[in-house]
Amino acid sequence: MDTNGVGWIGAIIVGAVAGWLAEQVMKSNMGLLMNIILGIVGAIVLNAILAAIGFSFGTGLIAYLITGFIGACLLIAIARLFRGRRV
Repeated sequence: MDTNGVGWIGAIIVGAVAGWLAEQVMKSNMGLLMNIILGIVGAIVLNAILAAIGFSFGTGLIAYLITGFIGACLLIAIARLFRGRRV
């Protein structure tokens, strides 16, 4: 898992914040554990997508927060498409 220079503890904390922000913006109702998962997985997925097209937000906490937030929003939107209702 690429934590973007943040470390495991930092990835969990920043992932939780990114997931919570995505939850607020996307008006979804998840729990703390799901927020952490969405933030971390969202950052990993978006990092992979950005690496494939040759772009990066950089390294560090702020870059990880931005990447996790956008990635989590994408994951929530994709889940809504497959479920056909609000997540």
